[in-house]
Amino acid sequence: MRKCFNTTGLCYPEDHYMVRMEERLQKMEEFVECGKYFTINRGRQYGKTTILNLLAGKLCDRYAVFSISFEGMEDEVFETTSSFCRRICRLLYKSVRYQKKEGLPDWVENELKQMQEKSLQLDDLSDFISELCEQADRPVVLMIDEVDQAGNYKVFLTFLGMLRRKFQVRKQEPTFQSVILAGVYDIKNLKLKFRSDEEHQYNSPWNIASDITVDMSFSVRDIAGMLEEYEQDNHTGMDIGRIAELLYDYTSGYPFLVSRLCVLLDEVISEEEGNQDRTAAWTQEGVVKAVKKLLIEPNTLFDDMLKKLNDFPELKKALHAILFNGQSFSYNIDNYIINIGYMFGFMKNEKDTAVVSNRIFETRLYNLFLSEELLDSRIYEAADIEKNRFVCGGRLNMELVLERFAESFTDIYSDAEESFLEENGRRFFLLYLKPIINGVGNYYVEARTRNMKRTDVIVDYCGEQYVCELKIWHGDEYNNRGEQQLLGYLDAYHLSIGYMLSFNFNKKKKVGVQKIEIDGRTIVEAVV
Repeated sequence: MRKCFNTTGLCYPEDHYMVRMEERLQKMEEFVECGKYFTINRGRQYGKTTILNLLAGKLCDRYAVFSISFEGMEDEVFETTSSFCRRICRLLYKSVRYQKKEGLPDWVENELKQMQEKSLQLDDLSDFISELCEQADRPVVLMIDEVDQAGNYKVFLTFLGMLRRKFQVRKQEPTFQSVILAGVYDIKNLKLKFRSDEEHQYNSPWNIASDITVDMSFSVRDIAGMLEEYEQDNHTGMDIGRIAELLYDYTSGYPFLVSRLCVLLDEVISEEEGNQDRTAAWTQEGVVKAVKKLLIEPNTLFDDMLKKLNDFPELKKALHAILFNGQSFSYNIDNYIINIGYMFGFMKNEKDTAVVSNRIFETRLYNLFLSEELLDSRIYEAADIEKNRFVCGGRLNMELVLERFAESFTDIYSDAEESFLEENGRRFFLLYLKPIINGVGNYYVEARTRNMKRTDVIVDYCGEQYVCELKIWHGDEYNNRGEQQLLGYLDAYHLSIGYMLSFNFNKKKKVGVQKIEIDGRTIVEAVV
């Protein structure tokens, strides 16, 4: 069977192209060996289940490993202590029954089967754990995946409290060598239904857990290693280092996004190119096409993002402020919004500032926020009416885009208050740009330059890139610095023409478009 990239369920090294996990697994194994309890908390589809499965395989030679999951647990399971304990026994039984455990006493499987039919309390489950761990020939490890499913139920936290008590007296009462919990939410942030909305669960029964700093995102080196294995099998002739850098630039190493782009390149772009050996797909142009497809496709990760934004309107408001207003939030994990943004994988810490995690998320969020106001946007309608004017021979006429935007913006918003225009001007440009490149091109905002004064927009259209700096006018000196910064971007992208859009609220300003020649390069600047 041919190996493939995988984004649906568990990844297996023998079946799928994967990054090398040895270093991450080694660190986790060291924690287990030291008898530590810990959690693996990352956003959706971040590879938590896969790494748990790999860790279980790595540990099985020295430990008896129970690997269970709360995925799909019905609400009824949590209604009583007895029903919850019986389900735990059932999960443990299935783990023994279908994954034979070396070193366990012979009676364990039959005992677990019988316990599923009894009326149980947590003390009964506790006694069973002690007897099991005492008679086992090797240390016993418990892994629980998808613990979020149980987070709203008191009985689950009571169960964690029981494990904590056993951990604290483990010298006198046998218990698990290590317990590992995996999920999106950190246990201390789980809110219980029986608590008031104002009270959050920070006094966690899982405060015995050790902090484990395993970075589960993919580095450029990780991605390159995966591509090297793929290249050995498929001989595409790709520039592995360059493609790895491109994939990282778009995704910041978010595992699902990296793998999904690889799936699109391997299975979709290569087929569209009509190239059976896949040489045309694994290029910079191929990556741009894969990104375009990823940004418009429905998938479980983006569905979950939309759900989280609806569930947490404060988070949605903060992301909107970061993207459109250039607002800067200090990265303080004690801030509730920053905390959940990080926990869901939507935010990351960059130089002590909370920023959106990657370009894919940024662009998807831009598209979402813009789509919510398209029907009521006069600037969008103005571009939509004449969108066919801006493309000739398959090339985007960005100079004309700036010229017509300046005219439309002045006509529509000339009477608006300065504060309103200063806050929303760049959003209006993206709204204007959207119908022009929609369906053919992509854009993304360069995170390193996004602030209240300046934003750089990179447009990909039919294989060509256009760099456009959007800025608020703050005098000639600041404008000159902006021109020099734009020239630096042109060098980085190997371009000779750049574009600048200045929002100038000086009443004596000169509105229009001009060309500036600097050191053999051209800057087309529009002033509104």
